[in-house]
Amino acid sequence: MSLWALWSVIANAGITVTGAAVRVTGSGLGCPTWPRCTPDSFVPVAHPEHSWVNMGIEFGNRLLAFVVLAVAAMCLLTAIRMAPRRRDLVRLAWLQPAGVVAQALWGGLVVRSALNPVTVSVHFLISIGLIAACWLLYARSREGDAPARPIVHRDIRRLGHVLLAAVAVLLVAGVVVTGTGPHSGDVLASRFDFDIETVVRLHADIVYLVVGLTFALLFALHVTGAPKPARAAAVGLLVIELAQGVIGYTQYFLAVPAFLVGLHVLGATVVWIGALRVVTSLRVRDEVRAEAGASAAAVPLPH
Repeated sequence: MSLWALWSVIANAGITVTGAAVRVTGSGLGCPTWPRCTPDSFVPVAHPEHSWVNMGIEFGNRLLAFVVLAVAAMCLLTAIRMAPRRRDLVRLAWLQPAGVVAQALWGGLVVRSALNPVTVSVHFLISIGLIAACWLLYARSREGDAPARPIVHRDIRRLGHVLLAAVAVLLVAGVVVTGTGPHSGDVLASRFDFDIETVVRLHADIVYLVVGLTFALLFALHVTGAPKPARAAAVGLLVIELAQGVIGYTQYFLAVPAFLVGLHVLGATVVWIGALRVVTSLRVRDEVRAEAGASAAAVPLPH
């Protein structure tokens, strides 16, 4: 179960990044209709307003959705076939195919709205939500099904949740910057009517907040002697954030080159996964024990 769940995290993160590649290469309307690629064909055919390269990039990203859906279906099938079956994993597994279908339908709205920045932004945020569901399925599949048991002080767990919320706000600010910036996905696409300098500064301020919260969490984990996995998760997140900051400032001073924008989206996705990892590392779930007479035997975790 955990292996398929991990593949689901990777697949959804991957299609999030390839979606950004569609935008920065100007291929957002490479297939100008949906669900067909062109008004008369489900696959790319010669079109006077779109190059074969743009059509191929956009159509390739659409095909990747079927790969993500296949992985989601395997997660669900594996969860259903587990013995004994765990309802928590089945519920989380159902979110995978449902989320992929919802994302595909929203992608159709993105195309039909001619890449309106609101629909494009929500498209990315749906992916972020789906990645969270995938990570939770992965984390839960490696634990027991008993209630969560904290392994750090209550206030440290709260700090972890505040950090996760701050990262979520950072991602929202990031899509506003993206929707205001130059890489719209197509010359016909509209942009947010914001001052780019203002939204970039706001985004940077939230970055400082997130890094500060991460450092505070890491310090708290260190001084309280928290378990090694929790401290390792916090260190990993801080390193990712610092690397992402370098990419962000570099792309800003180089006038936002397309390659670095795509790399920045990858970094944002990894930061989100890192923040989710931090939160799930602050608690554990033990195996539920089934009583047999006067004794209790541990129920083995399925793999």
